[in-house]
Amino acid sequence: MKPTTDFAIRSFIGGYDKNFTYFITCMQTGVHIIVDTAIELDQIKPFIRSDPAAILVTHTHGDHIAYLDEYIQAFPGIVIVGHPESENKLDIERFKPVKNNSGFSVGRLKFQAIHTPGHYFDSVCYVLENVIFTGDTLFVGRTGRTISAQSDIIDLYDSVYNKILVLPPQTRIYPGHDYGPEPTITIEKNIVISPLLQAENEQDFILRMDTYERTRLPGT
Repeated sequence: MKPTTDFAIRSFIGGYDKNFTYFITCMQTGVHIIVDTAIELDQIKPFIRSDPAAILVTHTHGDHIAYLDEYIQAFPGIVIVGHPESENKLDIERFKPVKNNSGFSVGRLKFQAIHTPGHYFDSVCYVLENVIFTGDTLFVGRTGRTISAQSDIIDLYDSVYNKILVLPPQTRIYPGHDYGPEPTITIEKNIVISPLLQAENEQDFILRMDTYERTRLPGT
């Protein structure tokens, strides 16, 4: 009998700052896929039934690739998927760059890569059926920030408003950090709870981001 869902997602929290690492299993083939290596491998090992096929990198900030070398050493055949401009920074073999809006398959699961610069130049979100892994581009309750080198608030506005929020409202967000009132949320509900997702235009978004930065509490 065919499974009622084609995949299972297990979330692991820890890392540098309430980071998420996601462990996806294709229910038809048993193939494993990992999103970001922010968590030590030992936390995931009890759930691994076969060598994972791929690691999807949402961006190359250090906290999201903290244990990448450890995973590669444990699984020499694993493929690393990410933004084309991440390849030189990572300097690893078996890297597969993905173009914006390109599709790729792992097991029988079909992913779509969406380049979402703004928080960081090489940010990529990955759509899997009715879910999206957003890294630090979009969290529960707010967007990512643009305070580091190679970040850009105009790019972030475009990525969030013109690439993510246009997805079906019931698309479920799996972010890179556990910063919100719940670990995951639909796009529709996220817009309701987040002033940063209610901007009328680009300039309004910039003003809302400025207000957020001036009033934000640590860890939010």
